[in-house]
Amino acid sequence: MARQVMLTTTDNPFDPFTDFDRWYMWDLPVYNTCGWIDAVTHISSAFSDEMNDELIEMGIDELVANGPFGGPNGKWKKVVRDT
Repeated sequence: MARQVMLTTTDNPFDPFTDFDRWYMWDLPVYNTCGWIDAVTHISSAFSDEMNDELIEMGIDELVANGPFGGPNGKWKKVVRDT
């Protein structure tokens, strides 16, 4: 079973797993979540997919805890799906 992790916000009505395009279009002008993940995550084609997935999850955890829309009362939240 594979594990997928995404970062979303508590106010985004779209599911990033099943409706990414609408999720993205809603998110981009308000939070730019993908841009923030890119800024804090250092993935590389030289790394394995598993390593890149770990780095992305670490970046997500950092943003949820300390990012501009994170923290205890923040909007960002990590969502997990097992496939």
